[in-house]
Amino acid sequence: MKEFSAYFESFNNSLEEFVKKNPSKGLYSPINYLLNLGGKRLRPILVLLSADAFGKKHKKAIPAALAVEIFHNFTLMHDDIMDEAPLRRGKLTVHKKWNLNSGILSGDAMLIQVYQLLQGYDSENLKKLLIILNKTALEVCEGQQYDLDFETQTDVTQNQYLEMIRLKTAVLVGCSLKMGAIIGGASEENAKMIYDYGVSLGIAFQIQDDYLDVFGDANSFGKQIGGDIVENKKTILYHQSMDRGSKKEQKLLRSWFSTKTQKKFTEKKISEVKKIFEITGAKTSTLNLVEKYIKDGFKKLNKIKLPDESKKIFETFGLQLMDRKF
Repeated sequence: MKEFSAYFESFNNSLEEFVKKNPSKGLYSPINYLLNLGGKRLRPILVLLSADAFGKKHKKAIPAALAVEIFHNFTLMHDDIMDEAPLRRGKLTVHKKWNLNSGILSGDAMLIQVYQLLQGYDSENLKKLLIILNKTALEVCEGQQYDLDFETQTDVTQNQYLEMIRLKTAVLVGCSLKMGAIIGGASEENAKMIYDYGVSLGIAFQIQDDYLDVFGDANSFGKQIGGDIVENKKTILYHQSMDRGSKKEQKLLRSWFSTKTQKKFTEKKISEVKKIFEITGAKTSTLNLVEKYIKDGFKKLNKIKLPDESKKIFETFGLQLMDRKF
């Protein structure tokens, strides 16, 4: 098994070549721009890691890894439009740098490129890859719709929220691992189990992301601290507080999330909501949930028929991912 850095280098070189092959203007300029903004590249690395673990075929998995990364960035391009987001990774979003129509059309082109990248696989593997990718793509759309719906709903439950992050975030992590497993020649049973491991890991990662948005360090987290609070996003911390808090604390939390924050009250709102999250025990219970999903993922990992060395690689990757070392 290669060191993680070797997978990053291999994938980044392939992505660079892919971007170079795109025309440098028109429809492709926004695509090249977004792909060059960087990112953790977690999903494509998982494709390569899985392909190597099950059959030492990471080079054969490069097109699938590119497909997963481009699909992920396609969703970001369109999500930014729906969220009216001005920035992505500290730079202007595509629809702000160009315009709305460019963001829609170039995003559509990216989705087509995803399928073009998979064309080179043999018919048996291609069918399997398309089945899991198409299933995942629809689920990601379902998750995004839930997220949009939740913005105007006041009665969203914690279970509904967890299902939303499973669909919007976690299934693509599972898909990445399963696509690599398919290319590596894994059995259907092993491919399913590595997918399940990825979904558990993806949920844990998103819950931790919710936590770090409030209690993280701005420099290491790379985002504005308290952004979810300002935008009235009812993340897992909100649900844990509502479950655990007194009626007075629940009422106070609802009042903070009931209206759009005026700029002059932003810092006060973040500070007061953080206090509620701490007093109700939501801060601690959220970290406990992260640990629960990580342990659940590792239990699934241990059931997979792989050498212990390979399992250890996946476990190490998961732990380093949660420590934000990628």
